[in-house]
Amino acid sequence: MKTAVIGGSLGGLTAALLLSDLGVDVHVYERSPVELAQRGAGIGFLPDSQRYLVERGGVALDDISIGTAHIRYLDRRGNVIYDGAQKYRFSSWNTVYRQLLARFDARRYHLGCELTGWRDDGQAVEAQFAGGKPSQRADLMICADGVGSASRARLLPEAKPVYSGYVAWRGMVPEMAVDAKVRAAFDDAITYYVLANSHILVYPIPGVDGSVKPGERLLNFVWYRNYLAGGDLDDLMTDQSGQHREISLPPGAVSDRHMAELRASAIARLPAVFADLVCSTAQPFLQVIYDLDIPRMAFGRICLVGDAAFVGRPHAAAGTAKAAADSWALADALARNRDVPTALAQWEPGQIALGKQLLERTRAIGRRSQVDGNWVPGDPYLILGLRGPGN
Repeated sequence: MKTAVIGGSLGGLTAALLLSDLGVDVHVYERSPVELAQRGAGIGFLPDSQRYLVERGGVALDDISIGTAHIRYLDRRGNVIYDGAQKYRFSSWNTVYRQLLARFDARRYHLGCELTGWRDDGQAVEAQFAGGKPSQRADLMICADGVGSASRARLLPEAKPVYSGYVAWRGMVPEMAVDAKVRAAFDDAITYYVLANSHILVYPIPGVDGSVKPGERLLNFVWYRNYLAGGDLDDLMTDQSGQHREISLPPGAVSDRHMAELRASAIARLPAVFADLVCSTAQPFLQVIYDLDIPRMAFGRICLVGDAAFVGRPHAAAGTAKAAADSWALADALARNRDVPTALAQWEPGQIALGKQLLERTRAIGRRSQVDGNWVPGDPYLILGLRGPGN
């Protein structure tokens, strides 16, 4: 069986590794001309996200992630108003990507391959690429090309991402670059501050080089802020060069005016330890928060996985876990049945159900802080998890 995986990020690599373990002839096609880096910064390292590296890679979790034992909430003065026992693990996109990539055959990971279309004759799919690169014929094509999936746009042109009404400002600071008081406030916890129509959270992640040693790690913040669709959002998403971006602004692309506004708002509205962290971030970046619901994930010999399928808000920390879960379920289906259309038909219902429940739950969580103002510290519904709170 020959398989083409479109997209070489975490979801695509997980799918490729799992199918390779089944003896499938797998090639990954990534449109970026260079290896990926600095995408998404910190990630909640849920069990599905960890699973391949732990079960198949023999990796120790303490070598690639940081465990925390508390959920903590601060008030406006920086005093602790809630501290509950809750174990989580956090890593970084870069750390996990490097680990997965190191376990995949580099000769089968093709950079600079942008999918432009395909021909499907029912017996195989012929993937076509830009720049005169040769087309590739496969028995199965897995589309793992992310939030802005061109594959999804062709397969489901009516499925459009819907703006949630807010964006996530993100940033990372070396923990030793901030005051000891700031480090102490965020020690051994995911720490929240909830304010009017907004919330911010901080957790530790590995350093840029993947180090998990105290003193060499990063503090990662995510601040959800509302912007009106249209003029306000368009202005925010216009980068330093004047180019409008739809999905995200990478480090260094945010306009000086919006950088200044972010820092002024942090000083005016956040507890001092949070404001110090935001203002210490050299190059904050941001992503627009979208919802995307789809009716199908399987199309004969083609399937959508991860964010190329459902796009849920980040509040359950389940984006990478959902992509991994799609891939594990797909590998299980193909292990049972090597007839690709039959395997995909068997695989699809469970992943549709998983995607829809995650989408519904993250919408509800986001509404609590950004709209309704009824986010309650310690509410068990807010615990991170793919299949439900803590699950």
